[in-house]
Amino acid sequence: MQGFVGAEFSLVEYGDYECPYCRAAAPVIEEVRAELGDRLVFAFRHFPLADVHPFALSAAVAAEGAALMGKFWQMHALLFSGDEPHLTQADIRGYAEQLGIPPEKVTWPKTQFVEDRVEADFNSGVRSGVRGTPTLFVNGKQYRGEITEEKLLAALTRGSEEPDEIDEIDEADRSRSG
Repeated sequence: MQGFVGAEFSLVEYGDYECPYCRAAAPVIEEVRAELGDRLVFAFRHFPLADVHPFALSAAVAAEGAALMGKFWQMHALLFSGDEPHLTQADIRGYAEQLGIPPEKVTWPKTQFVEDRVEADFNSGVRSGVRGTPTLFVNGKQYRGEITEEKLLAALTRGSEEPDEIDEIDEADRSRSG
């Protein structure tokens, strides 16, 4: 989670590091975060679509392994970097080295103990109606609009101008911070 619990605005993304749509959304979300600063709390929740993205699960687990070393967001940025995903075990080891993390801390089998975090995020998404990635929740409601800086900022700061763009988030997930 980036930002402060209780911030004026909240944005939750259910994403998959191998998803091209998540990769396209990442810089947009970064711009929104930069624009709103401390007024926004942002949480990324793992929703690896392993059936279609064979490296998504290992990337999600690597991010959680990096989180234990205090480097989730740095790993998150590297996993989404570049025009195409580079998420093999060799790529992930290289990212770990760039971040000063022992590579074995972010690759299987040492990451088995963080797999439950990824599974919890995925299950949270299923309960909240997530069917694909990226799925965004803006101020606790599912956002169904186009993922552009302008539209996300409008949805966050003024609410959606089109009622069909936002649905309620599952109450069981409202209390989970990321």
